Amino acid sequence: MGGALTRWWFAPADPRRVTVLRRIVYLFLPLDMLLFTGSVLGHTQTASAYQPVLLARLLHLPGAGPVLVPALFAVVVVAALTAAAGRLPRAAGYTVAAGYLYWALLAMSYGKVDHDHLALITALWVLPTVTPGGGRQAAGWAVRCVQVAVVATYFLSAYAKIRWGGWEWPNGATFAWAVSRRGTFLGVFFAGVPNLLWFAQWGILLAETASPVLFLLRGRWLYAGVAFFLGFHLITWATITIHFLPHVICLTAFLPLERLGRRGPGPAAARQFSESALPL
Repeated sequence: MGGALTRWWFAPADPRRVTVLRRIVYLFLPLDMLLFTGSVLGHTQTASAYQPVLLARLLHLPGAGPVLVPALFAVVVVAALTAAAGRLPRAAGYTVAAGYLYWALLAMSYGKVDHDHLALITALWVLPTVTPGGGRQAAGWAVRCVQVAVVATYFLSAYAKIRWGGWEWPNGATFAWAVSRRGTFLGVFFAGVPNLLWFAQWGILLAETASPVLFLLRGRWLYAGVAFFLGFHLITWATITIHFLPHVICLTAFLPLERLGRRGPGPAAARQFSESALPL
């Protein structure tokens, strides 16, 4: 059992997948810090509103301040751009991981905890473990960690829905309430279709519960599974303006990113891909 589990966690992967994923993640961070967790920038003078989440309390992290926030933003952005360029992958990568974790904790300590950042933060901590020219097992472990965080986000979300909302979550007016608060014209239209929102609630709960199936899929079936969840997030954004973009970019860890920018696979590359135990 231990050997099988080790082989699963360290299934070989092309290091170029990590290279592409690293660029996607690091180049996304400035956008996230400005648009999605940018509320931190507006709390430099509101120390009384700081209610640190558990990890922030354990680490005794101070709240946002007029010097701390701009400095933290600058450090994370510069380090992210450096890491995206492939320079100082470990030093810059871990600087980004620590700095952005602090930034995210600040954002959630002034508002609500957003579970769409779990996979992103996981990626920031595991990507620096793979250096240029690193082994295929090291790359496989990093990719697998991101994949596990993606699936855990879905599965634990389904658990939380029933744990805290009970069976009223799929059987009640959950989506109707969401549409009334932040629905778009498309969401209002769907709300007018009898029983559609009820079916959608059950569909989401079942899909999130079944998300570990992604680990069993290969080839076109895996692409279809990823496309399904991408479509799910597109619909939630189009109907109730919830985008989940930090999570969505990490879904790409299930895709053969190493093929991007490659003109032709060639015999050697084809053999390398066929040897990989990670889903392709």
